[in-house]
Amino acid sequence: MSKRKSIPALVANFADHIQAQTEAIARGDAATGNRHADKYFAAWDVLKDEYGDAGRDGLAALLHHPRSDVRVSAAALLLRHKTKEATRVLEEAAAAGDYGAKLTLERWRNGTWELDPEPTPPH
Repeated sequence: MSKRKSIPALVANFADHIQAQTEAIARGDAATGNRHADKYFAAWDVLKDEYGDAGRDGLAALLHHPRSDVRVSAAALLLRHKTKEATRVLEEAAAAGDYGAKLTLERWRNGTWELDPEPTPPH
């Protein structure tokens, strides 16, 4: 029997790896940054694929995280599920000069955002 991580543990793991990636990139260590990206995307995959909307709701707690990089990363993934809150976070970050937040909003608004698309019903 496999023991899966709890939603709070996955959310904490996501936030920790976002922060570690930001720090690695700031010191010019892209390889380490990419390893952290793989780990936070793995946490996201478990949250959405195994826990569904409960996992998305857990990640939504990070929309109030003290660090902008964590808030923006969570918001980018939660646009479909928590549109109002995620848009607010991204708009605030974009207004403060966060180019990634600006691009994410543009993709959301022009219909090319695909980070957590609506599930397609079975045929």
